[in-house]
Amino acid sequence: MISSPFDAWIACHEPRPAPRLRLFCFPYAGGNAAIFRTWPRSLPDDIEVCPIQLPGRGTRLREPPINDLSILAKVLAQVLRPLFDLPFAFFGHSLGGLIIFELARELRRNHNNIHPVQLVVSGTRAPQRAHRERDIHNLPRAEFIAELRRLKGTPDEILENLELMEIMLPVLRADFALYESYTYAVEPPLGYPIAVFGGLDDPRVEYADLEAWADQTTAPLTPKMIPSGHFFLNTARSLFLQALAKELQ
Repeated sequence: MISSPFDAWIACHEPRPAPRLRLFCFPYAGGNAAIFRTWPRSLPDDIEVCPIQLPGRGTRLREPPINDLSILAKVLAQVLRPLFDLPFAFFGHSLGGLIIFELARELRRNHNNIHPVQLVVSGTRAPQRAHRERDIHNLPRAEFIAELRRLKGTPDEILENLELMEIMLPVLRADFALYESYTYAVEPPLGYPIAVFGGLDDPRVEYADLEAWADQTTAPLTPKMIPSGHFFLNTARSLFLQALAKELQ
């Protein structure tokens, strides 16, 4: 087992004896590394799943969350760099897709162009496509919770638990601030593939939003659609992981 400062950032880690690829997995807003706990059972044995635990959640509940994407990308690049000694890929769902995109660009700019073999973005609008929802991270508590309920990304049992919501609210606000304060800057496309997954019934991310990722890579790109809603990685997990395993071959 690897031990160094990146330990805190990687949870539910099941090292493989001879991995061909390390897959770093980034959750959606309010999510934590536990989302990916069962993934190693469904992916090939030569893929080492490395679920990222961001500050403020799970085992890092007492740490303040980071609400600036450029800062988060810089920190991640420094902390995870020792694990880039093998071929690696980044996976991110929704907010996680935006995080891995900026992390990839940070590596290109400031880390001698170290790069993943592939990005896998899931349920994520292309970064140059302006988000169409109203900003919610600074709303009063009751309005913010009402918006979370409408978005259906936070389970009702959490929304209805007053004590748990007091713990979760700072993380949720920080995650929405990461997304809502993001400003896209034009840079050359990445020189490796981006695989894109979307939900056929996702009311928030349209097919055109997924197709637009083609502007961010020099490789061909065709979005792959899963018959479910925005959180298809949970609601259609088996089907999605089969498609992901095929993509990573």
